[in-house]
Amino acid sequence: MSTKKRRLNLSVFVQLYGTHGHAWRRDGVDAGGRSSYAKWLSTVKLLERGKFDFAFFADFVGDGGVAAGNGRAPRGGFLEPLTLTAALAAQTRNIGLIATVNTNFNDPYNLARRFATIDHISGGRIGWNVVASLSENAIRTFGIADPLGRDERYARAGEFIDVAKALWDSWDDDAFDHPDKQTGQFFDPASAHPLHHRGRHFKADALLDIARPIQGHPVLFQAGNSDAGKEFAAQYAELIYAAAQTIEEGKKDYADVKSRLAKYGREPDDLRVTPGLYYFLGQSRQEAQENYESFREAVDVTGRRNILGVDVSELDLDGPVPEGIPEPANGLGRWRQALALARRENLTIRDLILRFSAVQGHWTVIGTPKDIADQIEEWFVGAAADGFQLKPSLLPEDLESFIDLVIPELQRRGIFRTEYEFETLRENLGFKRPQSLWREARATAAE
Repeated sequence: MSTKKRRLNLSVFVQLYGTHGHAWRRDGVDAGGRSSYAKWLSTVKLLERGKFDFAFFADFVGDGGVAAGNGRAPRGGFLEPLTLTAALAAQTRNIGLIATVNTNFNDPYNLARRFATIDHISGGRIGWNVVASLSENAIRTFGIADPLGRDERYARAGEFIDVAKALWDSWDDDAFDHPDKQTGQFFDPASAHPLHHRGRHFKADALLDIARPIQGHPVLFQAGNSDAGKEFAAQYAELIYAAAQTIEEGKKDYADVKSRLAKYGREPDDLRVTPGLYYFLGQSRQEAQENYESFREAVDVTGRRNILGVDVSELDLDGPVPEGIPEPANGLGRWRQALALARRENLTIRDLILRFSAVQGHWTVIGTPKDIADQIEEWFVGAAADGFQLKPSLLPEDLESFIDLVIPELQRRGIFRTEYEFETLRENLGFKRPQSLWREARATAAE
């Protein structure tokens, strides 16, 4: 483990109205209409004011019509993440931008080219949340006749990343820095490194037509609580989005994923563990509890009922969670956590729906600004987390409250920045800039 002082990483899961499914129904929320880029930009600029590491944009490609049947879920205002981050990059200065892109529906060359472009547009502030999930709706949307199983999807995603990294390293960092007008030599051909890849899932002979990204490689983010997800993160990711409901669970998961890094030649600090965190603030603990209850009571349990991708609409709403419920194809680790919670606390189906609809099964802190800062610090100091991905139930109100009331508490304790120190996302996160694969190969050959 590095001896440098650890820094708390804070980011926000950005959704149009907030992460609570019925945030759009709250008083004062301007809901509906076509997508407003101004709303997204306003939220991201708010994050920049709070000195957050990055804004995280999720994507559930192919699932747009899931809730169309009953019309109760908000639709129409969400935008494709990678396109959105490109626009946001041009109007922000410091905040990192993480775009979710699913490897199942993309090609390594095209995606590497887009990420390299946005890294240059943003001045080195883009990151990629690598997703390999494949829902039933996505299978139908894309007409996939023979979908890959989970293990094979992870293997394909790993090869996808390997190809993308090689493409980002198509050129030496200084390949285009010394054009010679007199001789007519714009660059040295030896600075180009064409890729010749023959793998199980991809074949490519290519040279990216863009200079090496400012960050070397965009920051890689991955979400996964299953064993396969943790192993994938240990090999490829720099941040992992986790879900833990107690500090004991957090410490166990933290130690588990960190212990896997050595086999891939990585140090424990090369991967940051950032669980999701719901918070409900109040000037008093009673006010905070009332705030939480108001969101919990707003959960709609009519119509189709679903917990983490598992349809429970045919089960007794007020009965216990039965044995033998089929496990989902995606989010297996989260589902098993939900079942363990139900058994531990003797929850009914209704209880579990409320718990996972209101806070999606994440750790939840209810209290005053000092209470919330205390618990964040406890997890951070106690090796249960390197930081958190906040999930404000209502935007922008809940985010503004956190920035105005909790951030100063964390800054006074010396565990969160007061200003951005660097220009790139990678530097502000405290990560090393990766060497080019070709430079590493030359260094090895010279030994």
